[in-house]
Amino acid sequence: MNHDVDVVVIGGGISGSCIAKALADKQWETALIDRRTFPRHKVCGEFLSPEAKSTLHALGLTETVVSLHPKRIERARLIFEQGGEIELPLPGAAWGLSRYMMDEALHTAATQTGAQLHLATTVTGIEQQGKSYTVRTKQGTDTKLFHARAVIAAWGANSRIENAGHRPDAAASRQQAYIGVKTHYSGLKMEPVLEMYFFHGGYLGLCPVEDGSVNAAALLNRSEFVKAGKSVLSILEAAIQRNRRLAERLATAVPVHDTQAAVAPVYLQHKPSPWNGLPRVGDAAATIAPLCGDGMSMALRSAALCAPLADGFLRGSVSLVEWEQCYTQAIRQEFASPLRWGSLLQWLMSKPTVQQLLPSAARFAPLLANDLFRATRLKPLEPLEF
Repeated sequence: MNHDVDVVVIGGGISGSCIAKALADKQWETALIDRRTFPRHKVCGEFLSPEAKSTLHALGLTETVVSLHPKRIERARLIFEQGGEIELPLPGAAWGLSRYMMDEALHTAATQTGAQLHLATTVTGIEQQGKSYTVRTKQGTDTKLFHARAVIAAWGANSRIENAGHRPDAAASRQQAYIGVKTHYSGLKMEPVLEMYFFHGGYLGLCPVEDGSVNAAALLNRSEFVKAGKSVLSILEAAIQRNRRLAERLATAVPVHDTQAAVAPVYLQHKPSPWNGLPRVGDAAATIAPLCGDGMSMALRSAALCAPLADGFLRGSVSLVEWEQCYTQAIRQEFASPLRWGSLLQWLMSKPTVQQLLPSAARFAPLLANDLFRATRLKPLEPLEF
């Protein structure tokens, strides 16, 4: 079966759904493809930082997100292995919102504007033929061909498509490999606070979400937890026991059935990679350390930066070279500093000495911790023309 469209977006996460909606809003025939089904639980902090709100507004998605009744979050609390803690005010109200609800709502918003949604559909190949592309897919036993003028990669940080037929990258093999795990808990009372617990080998965040449950998401050094078991809950339990206060906090909490998820290996990109043959958005373009809490915001921002250029390309007012140059410049300008500071923060927080000294340093110099975390934030998005 053949489909003739203007653009194919590969990956139905936050960035893919948002750019598909933005282009469908402009009346472009848009196909949004993901190899998995939705809704589903994904490894994510489920924290929408204050910086996300200007981007949601620009994308016309504020009402969509508000309708999901996200939990308001006003502060972040850092709790260290030795018992010390720091409390930081956020620069505005953040939201706690599960990916299970958000991804489905974004898919609905995209399809309501005319985008085609193809789930449980695996991309088996991408071929460029002159100025057009053929995207080969398989859904069960059915093969489909999508003929498009543009293809946008929203396939995440560890794409099977991109890595097919390639050996592991030598640089990546030298990086620290992490594992990400998450579950929801019931039976926890939460203030409007994001709680971050640090321990040897990683950290875990507790974030209240829309239905009254609490999302627990952890980033762990893979080598530290290879013997923790194969289930998400066994890995989480091993991590929880490394911070006494976290173990006490979750002593009576009950894991919510079927909310567990895991991803491995996870490599944190220290430099943005917005283009590699195709424009990339979301985690495919850049992955910030989860402890910064800006991953969802960056996914939204990349879609908002790419969409006007994609629209211009499809209209013929922007060449492919200009799209690549302008988008690459925009991503580097917006993301380079947060990624650099996020990498530094990730490294600092892995040092036991820093964890011991930081609470005292924050008491004597309260602006120090605030300034360090603010350095990882995106700037508010200027109004965009779509």
